[in-house]
Amino acid sequence: MYTGLLLNSTICFAIGLSSLAFAWVLLAKKEQNSETSRPALFSLIVFWTLVGLTYLPTSVRMMAAYMGNMEIDAILYFIAAIPFAFVSVPLVFFIIYIITGSKRTGEYLALLFTILGAAYLAFMYESGIVGPEISEWASIFSVNSDLAIQIYLIGLFVIPTAMILGLLLLILLQRVPKRIRYRTVLPLVAISFVFDFMLTDVIAIIDVMQVFSRSFVLIGTVLAYLAYFPPLPLQEKLGIQKYGAETYYFSGIDKELDVLAKENSV
Repeated sequence: MYTGLLLNSTICFAIGLSSLAFAWVLLAKKEQNSETSRPALFSLIVFWTLVGLTYLPTSVRMMAAYMGNMEIDAILYFIAAIPFAFVSVPLVFFIIYIITGSKRTGEYLALLFTILGAAYLAFMYESGIVGPEISEWASIFSVNSDLAIQIYLIGLFVIPTAMILGLLLLILLQRVPKRIRYRTVLPLVAISFVFDFMLTDVIAIIDVMQVFSRSFVLIGTVLAYLAYFPPLPLQEKLGIQKYGAETYYFSGIDKELDVLAKENSV
């Protein structure tokens, strides 16, 4: 038996459990957010739910590989691929809503990425998968469709990643207080960590790379939690306690700057 697979399974279980718990906490605190910020909040809840639903079956899949059950391993791979294919959908909506404040524009683009995710799944299921290659640390499958891989890389990965980087640059170029910068930049960095290393996980061809990627997905989940629920000393330093509920979520940078202007005029 490969004991490294047990560590791999534990990491996946930690990602799945912490992501779903984070989504639940965000949902429980939705009343603290204004009506304009709730679409962004809902997209974050969906994003972290999809991450959790990707890694909980993957955790069980690693256990199946550990026990030598390749059939269950393959079935769970296909199950985990469903939420994975649509992770970019709430992410795109979140970014568009932040930049434009337009819910409808976000919904149109989210629909486009939903279609791309469905196309990825269709080609993957049609062509099947190759594997598994089971080693000390991982159970690795590869998608037997170049078209499915291209759809994911170009449509579902490159574009959302470029959007994240563009939004980060836009925020960094703005003159905003530290508390707003903390509330915007760190969540985006955490989401980028999770999103990018999820892809690295799926396309990994080396067992150590798979475990390494999943470890960074877990780190990204922890960073996201700290971004929304920072330690008390940091809250006091940044003034988040005073304005916490107001700046947890936002629907546009201009709105945040309006809030800043009102504060300075008091």
